[in-house]
Parts: sequence; C-alpha cells; structure tokens
Amino acid sequence: MPSGLIALLDDVATLTKLAAASIDDIGLAVGKAGTKAAGVVIDDTAVTPRYVTGLSPERELPIIGKIALGSLKNKLLILLPVAMLLAAFAEWLITPLLMIGGAYLAFEATEKIWEKLSGDHHAEAELLAADTPQELEERQVAGAIRTDFILSAEIMAIALNELDGMGLWMQGAALAAVAIAITVAVYGVVGLIVKLDDIGLHMAARSNSASQAFGRLLVTGVPKLLTALAVIGTAAMLWVGGQILLHGMEELGADTVAHLVHDTAHHLAEGLGFMVGAWEWLFNAIGGAIAGIIVGGIIVAALHLMKRKPAEEATAH
Repeated sequence: MPSGLIALLDDVATLTKLAAASIDDIGLAVGKAGTKAAGVVIDDTAVTPRYVTGLSPERELPIIGKIALGSLKNKLLILLPVAMLLAAFAEWLITPLLMIGGAYLAFEATEKIWEKLSGDHHAEAELLAADTPQELEERQVAGAIRTDFILSAEIMAIALNELDGMGLWMQGAALAAVAIAITVAVYGVVGLIVKLDDIGLHMAARSNSASQAFGRLLVTGVPKLLTALAVIGTAAMLWVGGQILLHGMEELGADTVAHLVHDTAHHLAEGLGFMVGAWEWLFNAIGGAIAGIIVGGIIVAALHLMKRKPAEEATAH
C-alpha cells in the first residue's frame, strides 16, 4: 500500500513537471506570437480611440468596455475555433489567408493616407450623422467591433503561424492566452489614453504647482499623442502587411522580391558599419512598407475606379 501511494505520488510529480513544462512552452509561444503580431496590435491601439470621438466623457470607458468584450468574443468564440480547424485539417490555407489579411492591412493603411491627402472623410461624416447620442454610440461600437474582427483575425493568424510544430491542445491554449493578453493590453492602454485629458484637467485644478504643470502638459499633449498614434498605426499596418505579403510569397516559392528586399537591407546595413542589426531591421521594415503601399495602392485605385464608373454612367443617363 505505501509503495502504491509512493508510485501514485511519483506519477503526480511527473505529471506536474510535464504540466509546468507545457505552461513554460505556452508562455514562450505566447511571447513569440505576441511579438510577431506587434504591428497589428499597435494599429489596434491607435485605431480604437477614434471610436469615442464626439461622445460624452462619461460614456468613453463603458464604450471601450463594450468594444473590448466584442473583441474577446471575436477572438475566442469565432476566430479560435476557426484557427484550430485550420491547424487540424487545412494548414496549407494559413499562408494564403495571412496574405489576404496582409493585403487588407496594406489597403486600410493606404486608404487612410489617400483620405488624408485628398481630404475625403466620407465614412467619418456618415458615422457622425447619427440622429441621437444612443444611435451614434451604437454605430461607433459596431464599427469598432467590425474593424477589430479584421485586426483580430490577423493577430490570430500570425500567432497560429508562429505555433507550428506544437500539439493541437497547446496551440489552442497558446492562442487563447494570446487573445486574452492582447485584448486586455490593447483596451487597457486605450482606456488610459482616452482618459488622459480628464486626468490632466483634474490635476490642473489642484493647488500644487507641479500637479498643475503636469496636468496642463497632459491636456495639451493628448491630441498630439493621438495624432502620433494614428501615424504610427498607419506605418505599422503598411510594414506588417507588406512583410506578411513578402513572407507569404517566399513560402509559396515566389521569393525574388522578398530576397531583393532582404539582400538590399543587409547590404545597406553592412555599408553603414555600426548597429548593423538595428539598421537591417529598419531597412527591412521600410521595404515591407513599400511593398505594402504598392499593393494597397493598387487595391485603392481599383476600388475607386469601380465606384466611379457607376457614378459616371448615372450622370450620363
């Protein structure tokens, strides 16, 4: 009996060690997948604050909470099961789906640049034309969750691509961990960003001169921070989208352009002779962004041409 108990305890200890090793593996996989998805996460963080524009301050955090809940549902109830099915039955589809997502990111970023240059903000004007604050809030939340679905799909696909070789259950656990960690991080940061101006106003009203100075700095700095985030988010979309497309082309055997970008980045970095790794990363990112803006530009031009033709035909009649 004692020997049986000892054997049982030994088995439990072994299982505990295996579980701990699995948890370590999942942790490493989550970190790796999260790093690869960083560009999309930056854009997700940069995009979301605009969905509380025009709404009363007391509704900002509840709206972000609704968007965060919708994002978590997107990831865990829809995208995670789809990712598991792909991993189990159609791994060959992951690269093409990633490339479609990369093309979409490049298109979104290029369209933002086009709207900025042309002054066309039709989509925003349509959104803000709601009749009541409640309708505006519902439109904002629905629009944010739709955008989040695309970005979340890309995050989950990138993460799944980084978990190749792991067991199916470990892939599922790692993806769930990525989904929860990224959602909490993104919407936690977004919540802080949108309340920074309120924090600044509160501090500026204090009697302490240091608090007043810091509060005024926050109030004046938040709009600049949001503008900077929008620029960084757009750049991240171009870079990530382009890199996904280049990597996908390599995976599918069409590696000429990807090799050209990598070789050019390497030679330029070597020519500088210092901080070679950092320069090579930067030049690769620029190459990815150029690839992204080319692909995105083609899609934007094609869509604008398709929209223009019916309008021209209607005018002619």
